[in-house]
Amino acid sequence: MHLPDGLLPLWQAAIYWILTIAIMAVYMYKLSKTEEKEKVIVNTSILAAVTIAASSISIPSPFGVPIHLFLIPLVAIILGPLSGVTVAFLCFIVQFFILGMGGITSLGANVVTMGIVMSFSTYYFYKFTRELDDRLSIFSGTFMGIIMATIAQVVIMLVAGVATLEVLMATLVPFYLFVGVIEGIINIFIILSLFKLKPELAKVEQI
Repeated sequence: MHLPDGLLPLWQAAIYWILTIAIMAVYMYKLSKTEEKEKVIVNTSILAAVTIAASSISIPSPFGVPIHLFLIPLVAIILGPLSGVTVAFLCFIVQFFILGMGGITSLGANVVTMGIVMSFSTYYFYKFTRELDDRLSIFSGTFMGIIMATIAQVVIMLVAGVATLEVLMATLVPFYLFVGVIEGIINIFIILSLFKLKPELAKVEQI
């Protein structure tokens, strides 16, 4: 889902960068008002490192295209949506300079899709269904976060004029439907195991 440099017109890329910077500024403000600031920073740093490592691993898929797990939904569920955006931002910077994934001009757009849209969609779908069942809420939050991010990327690419709706619906959407199901199931096991082993994680201050 990483958009490379040169794909988006610079004026559009600039808009996504401005939106990213604005959201990051909100995160920094909320972090400054947080009582357990040090604990939040430590938890965010740990999950950022895990996300960078895990999302860089290629997993074979029946589509012939390797899967890269996002892990941003996991961060959003545990630490909150703004923390998910921050982890995505850090992850994309490291992946660009070390692995050559994504780009710098397109980083804002990547944060909008896989950071802002994915984190907030995951968090609120998770919250809305949490009273029904823990497994359902984790799965639906993860799945819908990935699907909403996919829709956001489809819109970005259509606005940029780099692909047609027919092509995107035939390639991008089916692939990430599959990824959403796989990561949703994986997150159920990871998050419930973490909450069981470390119950304090279920009660950490979220941003």
